[in-house]
Amino acid sequence: MNRSPYISNAPTVSTIMFKVLLALVPGIAAYTYVYGAGIVVSLVLATSTALITEAALLKLRQRPIQPYLMDLSAVVTAWLLALSLPALAPWWVVVVGTFFAIVIAKQLYGGLGYNPFNPAMVGYAVLLISFPLIMTKWPAPLALATQPLSWSEQLSFIFQQPLPASMTVDAISSATPLDYLKTQLMLNKDVASISQAPIFGHFGGQGQELVTAAYLLGGLYLLQQRIISWHLPTAFLLALSGMAGAFYLMDPSHYANPAFHIVSGASLLCAFFIITDPVSGPTTPKGKLVFAAGVGVLTYLIRVYGGYPDGVAFSVLIMNMCVPLIDALTQPRVFGHEK
Repeated sequence: MNRSPYISNAPTVSTIMFKVLLALVPGIAAYTYVYGAGIVVSLVLATSTALITEAALLKLRQRPIQPYLMDLSAVVTAWLLALSLPALAPWWVVVVGTFFAIVIAKQLYGGLGYNPFNPAMVGYAVLLISFPLIMTKWPAPLALATQPLSWSEQLSFIFQQPLPASMTVDAISSATPLDYLKTQLMLNKDVASISQAPIFGHFGGQGQELVTAAYLLGGLYLLQQRIISWHLPTAFLLALSGMAGAFYLMDPSHYANPAFHIVSGASLLCAFFIITDPVSGPTTPKGKLVFAAGVGVLTYLIRVYGGYPDGVAFSVLIMNMCVPLIDALTQPRVFGHEK
């Protein structure tokens, strides 16, 4: 029997969230290969905190617990936040950030479907503002670390156990390429000489190129599964690379090329996994283009002129505030009505 053309098998929330988690697996594998298995601890801590916190809030709100936990939205938030944090972030940083993302940014607004801001980015922004020193202590890629940490040493570092006397924080940490570039430019060095540092690879950071490629692979999977549309990642990447290209053409000695900005930082994670949040983003096709382009432009401006190396979180939150207006101004014409 033929179905009515207006009936479709729309995927459930849990199916969508599961595919998002599946798409993140290549990025997690690459992250672990480049920086070590410490990220696995952060993912476990974030996931546990998210589920326990969401269950407690649902009970306080007298809502059924199992259906909301099984939709996996809390786990997606936890994974996105954990992947945005330094791989060896102290355990309490992961817990505090996840707690804030679930309680303040999600449940206090009414839960999934009601939050106006991306919960993972709210948690990240709170941590970055509150603990800037900790949030900028990224571990050096294992290939460059002067004293690579073993699995047990990474656990000790995360849970703040004393490190061996011969091992210092400076020996296992490294500035990110975005942070290093900004700092060296302030010392009146040019991009060509700065990019000769060991932490730089062919296009971006050493090892970061592999992580970026893995996020791209996951993003293409989401596109193929029609979990996300092309509008958001395309507009974001075009806006970011367009801004970088314009400034690079004006002064290549002071501004990095577009490839560097695409490969570095959280650009690909943002393009395919963060701005594609269906709740805090716009719903119209034109609105998605405007929203994503705005995030791309703001990300570049914060990276170049702001006080933080990467501007993804703040850019997303700023554009989240504009979503109601964007949706109102980009509504398609109703059939049978004049525009």
